[in-house]
Amino acid sequence: MTPFGRKLRELRAIRGVTMKEMAAALRVTPAYLSALEHGKRGRPSWRLVQAIVGYFNVIWDEAEELERLARISHPRIAIDTSGLAPQATELANRLSEEIAEMSLAEIAGMLALLDRRQKKTKR
Repeated sequence: MTPFGRKLRELRAIRGVTMKEMAAALRVTPAYLSALEHGKRGRPSWRLVQAIVGYFNVIWDEAEELERLARISHPRIAIDTSGLAPQATELANRLSEEIAEMSLAEIAGMLALLDRRQKKTKR
């Protein structure tokens, strides 16, 4: 499941909406929504994200959060390390090899490290 898929499922559960009802309203198939929730489809289009925002009538921060989650929810990514240090290529390759075996705590630690770095660069 992707971060976007988890949020989508959460919104549906909170509002008591079935996948079939939501799919009909958004003019997509229930199978597509299911695949989106489970990370078996690529990130949703901007247009679909906006339709979901409108469907759930979310505003401001929650709408921005949905857009952010959609951006970071592509289940199959490619990392271009050409022109970077050899260590960057090693990191990308090792992460792709080892991520399936990492614990949630290890993943959370790496995400926290990236979050701290991002905060530093925004200052």
